[in-house]
Amino acid sequence: MLNGKKIVVVLPAYNAARTLEKTYNEIPFDIVDDVILVDDASKDDTSELGSKIGIKHIIKHEKNKGYGGNQKTCYHHALSLKADIVVMLHPDYQYTPKLLTAMCSVIAFDVYPAVFGSRILGMGALKGGMPVYKYVFNRMLTLFQNIMMGQKLSEYHTGYRAFSAEVLKSVPFDVCSDDFVFDNEITAQIFMKGFEIAEITCPTKYFPEASSINFKRSSIYGLGVLRTSIIYRLQKWGIGNFKIFKA
Repeated sequence: MLNGKKIVVVLPAYNAARTLEKTYNEIPFDIVDDVILVDDASKDDTSELGSKIGIKHIIKHEKNKGYGGNQKTCYHHALSLKADIVVMLHPDYQYTPKLLTAMCSVIAFDVYPAVFGSRILGMGALKGGMPVYKYVFNRMLTLFQNIMMGQKLSEYHTGYRAFSAEVLKSVPFDVCSDDFVFDNEITAQIFMKGFEIAEITCPTKYFPEASSINFKRSSIYGLGVLRTSIIYRLQKWGIGNFKIFKA
């Protein structure tokens, strides 16, 4: 716990056997109370390895539900464990678990209700090997989203996120996409509910074992991001009533 708040780390996994143990071993268990591994029908031994290294809460999907579908299972199970703070940490070791204490402190001491680990602050993305085309798309999409949503985030596309239980209970994340655009949709929901999001500089690593999506999937994701931003603005203007913003 941290300031009396129960902290649960969720690991949305797909074929993460090569990096899971390294990620798990760097989790600061002096503050983390529980870890949940959700294996999205991996083809390797992700679940078996999770059990071997001591993860008590392991859920394995019989069929692949997608990145967003995986997160939905993660968050529901974390809330069922009475978590006060839920941190999504990718088990591919792209983001360092060493930032968990800093991110959770922001929420535990009631500074902000949500925290994103930003790869853009401090130029962590390029230093860590992010492909240039992804960096350019990241910057363009983020600029568009900030304009449409009236915010000033350095990036909307990080996979390292911490939420208070209040945030997760307040937004209807079950209606979000089961694909990668889930991250963007839940961010829009959080802003629509009036919550603020803090950011912490986060180094990142790009290497063969780290998960990544190809150019085609990135393009589909980008179109989903544009759509999310546009319907957010229309909802704010009172033009339309979109499903992801219905609570």
